Amino acid sequence: MSRIKRWINMHKEEFNADGTLKDEARQEMLSKGEHPGAIDSYARRLKATYDDWKHLDETDPEPWPIYTAYDFFTEQEKKEFNPDGSLRPEYVEYAQKIGISESALEQIEWRKKMEVDDYNEMSASHVEQGINFGAWLMEGRIGNSKTYVQRRQQMEQDLQNFEPEDSLPFDKDTSY
Repeated sequence: MSRIKRWINMHKEEFNADGTLKDEARQEMLSKGEHPGAIDSYARRLKATYDDWKHLDETDPEPWPIYTAYDFFTEQEKKEFNPDGSLRPEYVEYAQKIGISESALEQIEWRKKMEVDDYNEMSASHVEQGINFGAWLMEGRIGNSKTYVQRRQQMEQDLQNFEPEDSLPFDKDTSY
């Protein structure tokens, strides 16, 4: 998705979709006593950022991997459910054999379908803001699956990059 969509979403209160400062925003800043030169400088800096992001969108678009709710199902859930959240016929047959009632299966299926619908709604609303919701969730999962050694190596790299110690994933008693 485009960086420009994110820029517009972040600055829609003050800036037009073409990256120019809105007249209402300029008037409000003037009424607060801001210097006209400072307002112009602010508008130029943000317009330059807008132009940079637009150029990047045209020359080097961001990758936009498409993830569905099914990509976030556990292996067990993939055996039990279809991508739309409905129960697989094989699982229904098995569940009935082991004594799970029809109403319980309907409840399980309803919950999973709601989960899929919620994911789809969140994904759609984030796309409007220029955010890849599925990729964001996947990055979180990948980060959570790192081992202690990988997190420690990342922490050492963060320290070399002068990240604040309180932002690191280990407590203050850890010797650096």
